[in-house]
Amino acid sequence: MIPTRWPDDEDERRRDVVESPQERMKNTIIRLGEVDPLQEISAVETSIRELAPPDICNLSESFHIGVTEQPYKIPFYAALLRLLHNNPSQGGDSIGADEISLGKQILEEFWKGFQAYVDKLMWRETRLCIHFFAHLTSAQLISTESFAALLQSFTAVLDEFGVSHGRAKRAALCAAEGLMIAGAVLTLATPTFSREIISSIQMYTETTTSGKWIVQPIVRLHSSAVTVENADELLDTALVVLKALESSDFVGPYPRPYSEYPPLDTSTFSAFVLPSVLVPPEVIELDGLSTEAEESEIKREEWPEYFLRLFGDDVTPDPNTPAGYAVRTDLLAIIDIFEVNRKEAARLLLEYPKWVVSGTFKPKPGAPPLEVEPLVTYDWQLESTLLETMLGASLVLPQSSQAQIYYDSLITEVCKLSPSTVGPAVGKSIRKLYSSLTDGLDVEIARRFSEWFAIHMSNFNFQWVWKEWIPDLELAVQHPKRAFMRTAAEYEIRLSYYDRVVKSLPEAMHAPEAHVLPKQAPGPDFLYDDSSKPHHDAAQSILNLFRGRAKAEDVITHLDTLRNTLESEISETENVNSLVRIISTQSLLHIGSRSFSHLLNAIERYLPLLRTLASGGVTASAGAGNPEAKADILSAAASFWKYNPQMVAIVFDKLMQYQIVDPTDVVSWTFLHVSEVDEFEADLKAPLNLSAFEWNLLKGALDKAIGRVNIARRRLALLRKEDDENRARAKANGGNMDVDGEAKSDEPVPEDPALAVAVKAFSSLTREQKAALSRTLEGFVSCLAPSISSSHPNPKAREILTENSWHNRANWGKDEWIAWETWGWYRHFCRAYSPYLRNYAATFTAVSFARFEGQSDPASDLLQKIWDISIGQE
Repeated sequence: MIPTRWPDDEDERRRDVVESPQERMKNTIIRLGEVDPLQEISAVETSIRELAPPDICNLSESFHIGVTEQPYKIPFYAALLRLLHNNPSQGGDSIGADEISLGKQILEEFWKGFQAYVDKLMWRETRLCIHFFAHLTSAQLISTESFAALLQSFTAVLDEFGVSHGRAKRAALCAAEGLMIAGAVLTLATPTFSREIISSIQMYTETTTSGKWIVQPIVRLHSSAVTVENADELLDTALVVLKALESSDFVGPYPRPYSEYPPLDTSTFSAFVLPSVLVPPEVIELDGLSTEAEESEIKREEWPEYFLRLFGDDVTPDPNTPAGYAVRTDLLAIIDIFEVNRKEAARLLLEYPKWVVSGTFKPKPGAPPLEVEPLVTYDWQLESTLLETMLGASLVLPQSSQAQIYYDSLITEVCKLSPSTVGPAVGKSIRKLYSSLTDGLDVEIARRFSEWFAIHMSNFNFQWVWKEWIPDLELAVQHPKRAFMRTAAEYEIRLSYYDRVVKSLPEAMHAPEAHVLPKQAPGPDFLYDDSSKPHHDAAQSILNLFRGRAKAEDVITHLDTLRNTLESEISETENVNSLVRIISTQSLLHIGSRSFSHLLNAIERYLPLLRTLASGGVTASAGAGNPEAKADILSAAASFWKYNPQMVAIVFDKLMQYQIVDPTDVVSWTFLHVSEVDEFEADLKAPLNLSAFEWNLLKGALDKAIGRVNIARRRLALLRKEDDENRARAKANGGNMDVDGEAKSDEPVPEDPALAVAVKAFSSLTREQKAALSRTLEGFVSCLAPSISSSHPNPKAREILTENSWHNRANWGKDEWIAWETWGWYRHFCRAYSPYLRNYAATFTAVSFARFEGQSDPASDLLQKIWDISIGQE
């Protein structure tokens, strides 16, 4: 007898998933146009009508998914809905007045979903639904009056008192793009309507001039102009396009497949009237209205968005034209929506030409000729357009909408799908960005550019024609082009290994005087490894204790003895406590240098020792913290990893994580002591400046301080909620009668000890955050407007601020470019951390800028200007 075999998990997986008719219909609608959108519309319409009974909710949800997740299909979904308004029994004529068409039922249900998007302030979904409604208005399915009222409800947002730029920008785009698509029918009904929308948007954009200046991708320190060559601001572009469409009676570039259908019979068909909409206000915590105002979550500040142009108008679409704006809008939507699946995003981007009007892009090499004459003859290059759009989105200041690595990975995926056509576009983009470095490309954009360059090269065998840049080795050592080469080579080494990257560079870049490669491969540099070095024996004695896994208390006792021994050996000018701290820190890092796990184990095992060293002494009886002692620990760590800057940032982060040092200590060290670490080329660091390396240290410290406050804020909010619930429960129970029939007296509910601790911790961490921001601001002020007594004054910090000096930048030397880069990082600090700086604006202004009152100095004036814009007081 054959034994019965029970089904297992593998059998379950092998079974075909059976779709219900409703699920199959949903997938059919979502996949509309995968082969040929125009031919598929009628087939999908037939499939929908054959499904009985129709599930309106399911059909509406299918349209929602298609519209909000595949915006390039919106015109074709509008055409499909237009067909669903017909009466199939009458050969396509509209249905009787007493009947409700299937299309209208879907539209009514679709509106309910749109209202939910608006109520939840889901701006992207709201904007894409407005695109859909605009096409439906053009197809005569929605009344022009109600759609015009919908657009006006969004322009009303622009008139709100104190409206944030992010909210105003999104509302303006909803109104502007709806008008772009449906402007022809809207102005036919109300000729002055377009002028009203345009005026509302223009009045708002005129109030954003100062904000535009601080986020320009091309920096002009001497000028306040907001027009930038080869860059376009998003709202300004929309405004230019609206005016161009208005002058041409809104003859737009959008596909309108529904325009080929016969008109609806107005005697039996009535257009859908959109209900009125009120855009809900933002949730704002106003200081003084709540005792917990300071504890509310701080929202990210949003600035005007500039997109860089890399190619000419004959190669890529000009976003200041209707067709160019429509293409960029679609591509940006695909990039943002498909962030969860970069491979799918890459495929859709390369297939984008089939969703636009024929003739928009050049046909692929070897493609058969078109059977019909193309409607337009732009013949733009798809690959260059994709690179310009992806890089433009990734280089928006002060922060891109998606993670930087997503854009870098997406470009890689696009290249893998079509290397022969995308590869040349990548090379042209790199050369264009590299040439822009001389013309004032923002320092944060230059940093992101170097990261993308290194990541891209690592994915394609490090193949780049570095010899093109050999002539630039004659430039000043701190020139942006030479700084880019150094940073890109460093990042490439991080992603590979030293010898591999060296082989990819020409011989001229190997020389030490080229300052392209580090002096040696990344690795530790233990000061006391050589037996001929001073204090070698002292370091070995500490190492032996670490290797023997001695207790922290035993090591501390040994250091106390070692201190007395060294005191008799060193000169009177040397600080014995500082020396012991440096030897101990370097010895501990030497034990942890084999791997990241070794580092964490060493730090965790000897936390008591590190805290003792950071307290200002070498004995357990030392104080609670000493800035000089913490600076010694940071200097020892930076010196130990001087051949590996990435490890410096990692070690600093771990020292902050274990609270050996505070973020303020890292900020202070970065401004005061980084030039003492010789691998960071002290000869290049005096006078003091900030490069991408120093900025990464500052950013790590500031983000650590802010992150701690955010965690403490969330914990405090949770504990407050629990405490309120406990008090409410106790109060409810307090109304009960006792056994004698008398009401119980209200007994005070004891305060939750955890809540008291959380309040104290939040207050402490908030002070730490404030101190880190204040110290950073003070460091920049000292660098850029130094006094005569400053330890590292840079006289060029003031000289480079004139227009004549900028136009003479071809003759700038090291000090001029040092000052220019530091000014760039100050701008980025102010705009990137503006939401936090605004919380302490009055205090910081008094502390850092009061010294400049009554002075007429270009450096102090520019410092104040950037500061005022960042805190919203310009």
